[in-house]
Amino acid sequence: ALLPYVPRVPPTALPGKVTATTFALEMPCCVFDQDTNASDTVWLVVAFANASDTFRNPPSRADVPPYERLPTAHSYMTLETVVTAYSCSAPSTAVLRVGGDTACGGQGGRDPCNGPLPSPGPYRVKFLVMGCHGPKAETRWSDPILLRRATSLTTIDPAPKRRGSDVVIITCILASLGAALAVAVLGAVGAVVWGSLCRQDLGTSAFAHRSYRTHHIPPALPQPLPPGCRCSPPGLGCFTPRPPGPCPGK
Repeated sequence: ALLPYVPRVPPTALPGKVTATTFALEMPCCVFDQDTNASDTVWLVVAFANASDTFRNPPSRADVPPYERLPTAHSYMTLETVVTAYSCSAPSTAVLRVGGDTACGGQGGRDPCNGPLPSPGPYRVKFLVMGCHGPKAETRWSDPILLRRATSLTTIDPAPKRRGSDVVIITCILASLGAALAVAVLGAVGAVVWGSLCRQDLGTSAFAHRSYRTHHIPPALPQPLPPGCRCSPPGLGCFTPRPPGPCPGK
């Protein structure tokens, strides 16, 4: 039987609703109450969106495609649950976590597993009711569900080194700017001090120059010797002439 129910991701805000390897689905409460009995089980079929049309329901539990075959078969079945878990009495706030079992991959494909999804997808899902004699009912396929893209380890590992190099470069630039600023400040202070000293020296020189012009007495020009005295040896100064008298030796 084809049931009208369409699986979907909860529209409300939910932590981790869609991650790089998992997503949450609304609980399909009151969906399988008809044409089922307590011994039936409900499976979740997960397939790549472009492979959902080619998926064929397995005729028995032994033919259920396992999680490990997703890369090659493009689909698998998981979350085997008794049909009574989805009755109308089930809590409506509960959700189903697809891809939440990180321990998957070690069973060798023998048991159903709800392992992390290996790529962003997109994926489509549907619920399939399995009885003792094979499939009994199924829901419609969901709309495509696209996961978030995860950053690979090859791009994460070198990041601290690049950040460290950037820090070193920025530190060197800041140190250079600090040195240039210090030189500029010292230069400005030196210019102020030098200007002050120059002004002081200029003031002293100006004062000395003005003092020289104000108090300088020009040297006396040589005066002719007084008449009547010609016997003084050359180079002696001029003295006040005494009253005329006879020169020695005359």
